[in-house]
Amino acid sequence: MQRKKAIDRKIKVSVIFGTRPEAIKLAPVIIALRKHRRVDCRVCVTAQHRQMLDQVLEVFGIVPDVDLKLMRPNQTLAGLTARATKALDQYMGEEKPDLVLVQGDTTTVFVASLVSFYHQIPVGHVEAGLRTGNLYSPWPEEANRVLTSHIAALHFAPTDVSRKNLIKEGILPSNIVVTGNTVIDALLLTLRRVNRSWPAIDGLGAGLMKGKPSPRIVLITGHRRENFGKGFESICRAIRELAKRFPDVHFVYPVHLNPNVRDPVMTMLGNHGGRLLPNVHLIEPLPYLPFVALMNRSTIILTDSGGIQEEAPSIGKPVLVMRDTSERPEAISAGTARLVGTSQERIVKEVSRLLTDPTAYQEMSQKHNPYGDGKASKRIVDAIIDRYM
Repeated sequence: MQRKKAIDRKIKVSVIFGTRPEAIKLAPVIIALRKHRRVDCRVCVTAQHRQMLDQVLEVFGIVPDVDLKLMRPNQTLAGLTARATKALDQYMGEEKPDLVLVQGDTTTVFVASLVSFYHQIPVGHVEAGLRTGNLYSPWPEEANRVLTSHIAALHFAPTDVSRKNLIKEGILPSNIVVTGNTVIDALLLTLRRVNRSWPAIDGLGAGLMKGKPSPRIVLITGHRRENFGKGFESICRAIRELAKRFPDVHFVYPVHLNPNVRDPVMTMLGNHGGRLLPNVHLIEPLPYLPFVALMNRSTIILTDSGGIQEEAPSIGKPVLVMRDTSERPEAISAGTARLVGTSQERIVKEVSRLLTDPTAYQEMSQKHNPYGDGKASKRIVDAIIDRYM
């Protein structure tokens, strides 16, 4: 009888997240966990970001079991941390999971890990071991992931470089599993849907997306806190200069909702004082499905995002990273991404080079993606079962 009970037992896994990037990277893991007969998977969202999170959940058909609805207008990190601590403390006390699974480096990740520790619940950290070595770049993400690593019981490192970072910090090798990055799993799932039915994108004409001959597109994304202020002003000046220099190239910018991003972009690139250029397209943030379609359609990606550095090489897109440091050195070393900072001169130089030099473009677009084969989620689920069953 006891043997039957052991066989029937399921491990109760609570997956906790709050932002769009976390949702994208955890979606394939949740799908894999829910398919496994030995796992009872529960999903809790903090809704640290509301609208952009909901878009991703809809794409992957994920309905949270618990929604804490923590987002507030103009929220501070301290305020969010306080609300998340209280709400997750109550959630852990009621849910009592066997394992909490978090991803990445957000405030939700750190607080969920800390509260799990208070409840003596082990934490599995997806995308563990990324480091820049500078607590203020990116801020606050570097501190969040370092602190989480020293709470977590099981570390899912996307690459061997990340594994070595963890070992240098005293993490036992036996608690680290190199999995590849789950964003590749999510990307491949989404590309299959995109290829079956190309989504329409508000603000972009069909000719731009599917015209023949296809016009070249530079896709731009930006949201990092360390670029607020002068950084975004310099980025906008660079985009304006590039748009004038290359009138046949279209610069498409889905503008982040954060007013620290939106205000300078709309002021400097929008229709203020007659400065709107016909080949600059400022559009609303996109759901994941059309964003993947746009990424697939683009020529170059100019970004300060971390996830895009991992995704774009899988579809042969060179990435210019508008940051001074990167916790993803594998992409830089492999040649699929290049750091350009926020200097107007440097951004203009590097984008111009890729638009005018076919050899330089080919060298970046044909490099091998160092972030995996699309099977990271299976490795994560297998490691959980092996450890906790």
